[in-house]
Amino acid sequence: MLKIYHQLAYNNLLANHRLLSAAENLQPGEFEAKGTSFFPSISKTLNHNITVDWYYVDALEGGTLGAKAWDPEEPFDDALTLKAEQRAVDLRLIRFCEQLTEDALSKPVNLLRYEEPLGNVLPHLFQHQIHHRGQAHAMFAGTSVVPPQLDEFMFRADRSDRAKDLEELSLEEADLFNF
Repeated sequence: MLKIYHQLAYNNLLANHRLLSAAENLQPGEFEAKGTSFFPSISKTLNHNITVDWYYVDALEGGTLGAKAWDPEEPFDDALTLKAEQRAVDLRLIRFCEQLTEDALSKPVNLLRYEEPLGNVLPHLFQHQIHHRGQAHAMFAGTSVVPPQLDEFMFRADRSDRAKDLEELSLEEADLFNF
């Protein structure tokens, strides 16, 4: 299980990087343009992802951020700043997953009004990210930017497809698999 969480954390970083890199190339007005999804724009969807990440990663680390994670609800109005902050929280999640032990998976994580075992929180967090990235991805179809490929990262055969992303993130191929 620990290797899976490690790989999911890196996949999360790569997918967020690729999606937010695409968002940087949107024409003026497209990032915040009304679309059809749970959140009505790419901006609102990706801002939701980062605030939820702040909340959960802080809770995983034993922090006390709580509901302050959503203040403000939409902290970024541009993709460039959002991308930098998303990368920072994604790297925190990677560091957390790299330190995981089997025993830790059963330990409780304080989530405001209740506690959940760590082994339940991590899959929820990764699923949340995937879910909303998919919604934002679909909204790209109505913009000037082609929706980026978000699911070719972890196979050996995907090595050439992820090389540019790894270079931009200052990562090595070994980072993804040496755990």
